Amino acid sequence: MLNNINASIITIGTELLIGQIIDTNSAWIGQTLNTIGVWVKRKVSVADNYDDIWQALNEESKHADIILITGGLGPTADDITKPLLCSYFEGKMVVHSQTLQHITQLMKKNNRPLLERNLKQAEIPDVCTVIPNNLGTAPGMWFIKNEKIFISMPGVPYEMKAMMIETVLPKVSQHFTLPVILHKTLITADIAESSLAERLQTFEKHLPSNIRLAYLPSNGLIRLRLTAIEEEKNNLEKEINQHFNLLQQETQDVMIASEDISMQKIIGNLLTEKKATLSTAESCTGGYIAHLITCISGSSNYYKGSIISYANDIKQNILNVSKKAIDTVGAVSEQVVTAMAKSALHTMQTDYVIATSGIMGPNGGSAEKPVGLVWIAVGNQHKIITRSFQYKFDRLKNIELTATNALNLLRKFILDNNFHS
Repeated sequence: MLNNINASIITIGTELLIGQIIDTNSAWIGQTLNTIGVWVKRKVSVADNYDDIWQALNEESKHADIILITGGLGPTADDITKPLLCSYFEGKMVVHSQTLQHITQLMKKNNRPLLERNLKQAEIPDVCTVIPNNLGTAPGMWFIKNEKIFISMPGVPYEMKAMMIETVLPKVSQHFTLPVILHKTLITADIAESSLAERLQTFEKHLPSNIRLAYLPSNGLIRLRLTAIEEEKNNLEKEINQHFNLLQQETQDVMIASEDISMQKIIGNLLTEKKATLSTAESCTGGYIAHLITCISGSSNYYKGSIISYANDIKQNILNVSKKAIDTVGAVSEQVVTAMAKSALHTMQTDYVIATSGIMGPNGGSAEKPVGLVWIAVGNQHKIITRSFQYKFDRLKNIELTATNALNLLRKFILDNNFHS
């Protein structure tokens, strides 16, 4: 019987609850803890309120072995986490000399004045072990109460991540005897989740008790993740690989990657392999496809650039789309998106191209061309193919889906057409 170590995450900050800041810390912490064999069982966000934070600490300690807290450690009046933790663990505030020295040097290095409120950040409860913050002024804190571990870190993501990697993960690994957790992920496209589940019904039924299958749909793609857990590694890697190979066989006609990578990385790998280049001509996506592609390190080796022809006069004057075509069939049409693609290929002299034109909403649609209608063209100097899509989501979701489908359409085109100029 596995003795799982469970964790809870408490994120502190009124700004999280009102949607002013999106909580990305929890997702990263959960993913990172999982790599060392710790399962995040719960997560909760609370406002900068003394009673709410106190109650959250009590509640989460009932469910978890490790409680990780982010936020509320700054130098302003609403940052109340540290004095609260001092009371919660029945300590008293003392100056931590190493933290004081670090803050002094950091302020001097950045040519910033050393204020009283900065000096106060060197005060910590005497009942904690300090977690150094090499990138900021707020130290982290490690407490133990009733055999439960409480870890408090800043809410600033890059400071928290550095603390986790440099100190927290090694310390947690030393403190607990942790199981081994392995993941294997593949990505599918052009199939509904229900159809995929129906197909994999027998496969799932024959999985051993220590291996689970998860369905993770996102923007038209579905990730299938196998998770194996055991006390020791031994044959676990061999076991999960055997079942992963079977999973690949079951999904070979819809699988687009046998690892957990982004669609833009898949395209980058294909272009690199073929020593080919890509350009984009974007209208409705407004440069979002270019953004995704250039997020990949090394994309300059295969991506040349984009013409964001959002306005019709740019389509005409820069991409040489005829005014007659726009006036007769409209900018959101197969004819116009094909012209955009051909012109971008000629202008930027690339091997492949993506072009998009659509109505992202929530306004601008008509009976003939409703909101969510998108035309995508991909191709090369020899051939251009097009496809239309009809989305029914909000503006951002429609843009994201367009980008995913455009990249996937290009992926299939490259694989089906081995030539490039």
